[in-house]
Amino acid sequence: MRLLIVDDDVSLRQSLALLLGDSGHSVETEGDPDRALARALAEEFEIILCDVRMPKMDGLTFLRRYRASEGAALLIMMSAYGNEDAAIAALREGAYDYLPKPFRPDEVTITIRKAEERERLRREVETLRSNLGMDVVRDLVVSESRAMRDLLELASRVARHNTTVLITGESGTGKEVIARAIHRMSPRSERGFTTINCAAIPEQLLESELFGHTKGSFTGANADRAGLFELADGGTLLLDEIGELSPGLQAKLLRVLEEGEIRRVGGRESRKVDVRVLAATARPLEQAVENGSFRADLFYRLNVVRLHLPPLRERPDDVPALLAHFARQAAQRLGHPVSVTPAALTALTHHSWPGNVRELRNAVERAAVLGGGGPLDSKDFALTNGTGAHTNGATASANGSLDLKSQVEVVERKAILRALEASGGNRRQAAVLLGVSLRTLFYKMRRFPTAERMQERKDQQPLQ
Repeated sequence: MRLLIVDDDVSLRQSLALLLGDSGHSVETEGDPDRALARALAEEFEIILCDVRMPKMDGLTFLRRYRASEGAALLIMMSAYGNEDAAIAALREGAYDYLPKPFRPDEVTITIRKAEERERLRREVETLRSNLGMDVVRDLVVSESRAMRDLLELASRVARHNTTVLITGESGTGKEVIARAIHRMSPRSERGFTTINCAAIPEQLLESELFGHTKGSFTGANADRAGLFELADGGTLLLDEIGELSPGLQAKLLRVLEEGEIRRVGGRESRKVDVRVLAATARPLEQAVENGSFRADLFYRLNVVRLHLPPLRERPDDVPALLAHFARQAAQRLGHPVSVTPAALTALTHHSWPGNVRELRNAVERAAVLGGGGPLDSKDFALTNGTGAHTNGATASANGSLDLKSQVEVVERKAILRALEASGGNRRQAAVLLGVSLRTLFYKMRRFPTAERMQERKDQQPLQ
């Protein structure tokens, strides 16, 4: 293990370094607590042995600053006789153990061995939590695309820490689903997950909803009321549509994030809260910062880790899995099987989905409710192209274009491929099935390379 020894006594540092180095550890030493703190935060150490009494910075201050910066190493405090009270105070602040000076070599090695065992168990728990977290993600987030797999891996890693996360993406991409997954994978998963849409509540009411109010603070405030920050204490709070906050509320939110305190509307006392804040927005906040409608300091405080959800049109590989997922959900609600034809699957995969995952879910729900029974076909799905015009598999091109020529070509290519399959690659029979001349079929096949390549694989058969 990698250890850091922090003590202003040169001889003690050297003797501990020799003792622990002989035990197989990698040991670094520092006599200046400021330099030691900088190294402890910049480098990876599993265990830090720190003296309680040091010039410039005592061990308790070192511990507090290290923990405030989310340092993860185990701290073992070293104290001379008569300083046990300070060592016990350090234990209350989160130190793992303490060694009273002077100590025997075997006391040091036993304490380090116990710390090693605890660190090993912690890593095992983290591994189990990570594996469980990915199971949670798979339960909540249906995805097959590489882009989403990478995003979910990042979400599982950030979930273990108390870091603020900014989740961005178009409306309907599933930002709240990702936020719930982060909460479920976090150490706060046993506590509540609370969400509020900042765009859905008027500014005057939103402040009270977030921070609470005292009796008589405004008309209708007949009693003290806790806000969402207090109610979410120990858990996670998702601030959806964060870009819609007014400048006044932006300033108050920044104070909460930096100081961990809230003040109720009309109140004079501040209250400590321990809330993991996630924020989501469909707005480009960088532009909002540039035009002055969003505070730059709040943006940087929220944007510690960003998770950007790509729109569904950029991850068509996810459509079949999402379609099967929503079909199963619809079947459970309706009490009868829900499935789609291959043609419908093709049409849905090629649709541009301006409303993203939400639009797909609603399209499946509508088709399942209004369908006439049996597998759902393209005509059962009322798809729009974003302008209100309806499309289906016979009228939408692969890239969502409404250009008439490209749409006709899509239909012709599919018809030729089906005819070639039905005729076993016999082009004369395929032309009969299509109702065109053989010359016309040859011409169109040269325009559609996919059909021509398919025919090349069938050319072992003689032309009749």
